Amino acid sequence: MTYNKNIPFNELPGLPPVDFQESQDILRHLAKASRYLGELKGLCASLPDPHLLINTIVLQESKNSSAIENIVTTQDELYKAATEGSTASHATKEVLNYREALYAGLEKMQTQKNLLLTNTMIEIVQTIKQNKSGIRNTPGTALKNAINGEVVYTPPCCEDVLREKLTALEKFINDPEASPLDPLIKMAFIHYQFEAIHPFADGNGRTGRIVNALYLVQQGLLSQPVLYLSSYIVKYKAEYYQLLRGVTEKNDWHNWIMYILTALIETAQLSTKKIRNMLSLKEEMEKKMKQVLGASFSYDLLQLMFTLPYLKIELLEKKGIAHRQTASSWLKKLTEDQILKPQKISRTTYFINYQLMEILSSD
Repeated sequence: MTYNKNIPFNELPGLPPVDFQESQDILRHLAKASRYLGELKGLCASLPDPHLLINTIVLQESKNSSAIENIVTTQDELYKAATEGSTASHATKEVLNYREALYAGLEKMQTQKNLLLTNTMIEIVQTIKQNKSGIRNTPGTALKNAINGEVVYTPPCCEDVLREKLTALEKFINDPEASPLDPLIKMAFIHYQFEAIHPFADGNGRTGRIVNALYLVQQGLLSQPVLYLSSYIVKYKAEYYQLLRGVTEKNDWHNWIMYILTALIETAQLSTKKIRNMLSLKEEMEKKMKQVLGASFSYDLLQLMFTLPYLKIELLEKKGIAHRQTASSWLKKLTEDQILKPQKISRTTYFINYQLMEILSSD
């Protein structure tokens, strides 16, 4: 059957692709990607408290993944909302939902014998969208060019076909016998296949990128989902969509896999660099804070500054770190010593770990 972009792609082939051959270029990129991911995994394993940095790293990945779908928030808005837990714009709430969905997916996978199943994907999209969305069951879904409205791709239809394709994808993900290929090449296949199935009415791109992170953890390639993969995709977004189409229309797996492996190489290096810089900064700050606060130095405060870079007096009270007067005194001293920078937003003063924000914002 000839592919037709205007007709539901119910003939979408299963995985692995027939006649796929790993080129020398792919093998070279694969070796590099494996090496850098190994370095990142090793660094995370050496952290005294891996959860400390994961919150901020995952929030950055959430921001970038959402930006691919034109859901844009600023660093200020995002970290302020993470501190507040409310009073956020719609876009900022969607980014925070993404982080929650990633954690929910991780937890679900761990309670299901480390299997990545269709129900995990449904829970992820429901958490992103904060609704009860399930598998698409009505015809008429087509992906269109935002500028001219032309149909670019019509995914398979309807629920029974989608569930059948997701079941086959589940088997490919979870059954090591399904394919002897390297997990990183399998990840490129899985990501394409999920996006091509397009099982939900909305949130497919973000769900697919969370599945990438979960798959790397499932395969033991990372211990935590600390990869900034979406930072590469948001930078080369046009190419991302063009290459997805290239697989559908021309069976061009080579360029798609090279793109994903390059993204893995660059973002593994970026994540490693940021975590190292964050650790150095934390060490430096601990010394300075001990000098400034003396005997009242609080390790819990230092931890909080690296988990939520936007602090306020009420937050320290709420976390049980200090009473209002002590919290106020600490934040004042840290501001005077330029460890934190104050920023008044309407009636609230935030105390920002601006050096951490610089690390998070840098390329």
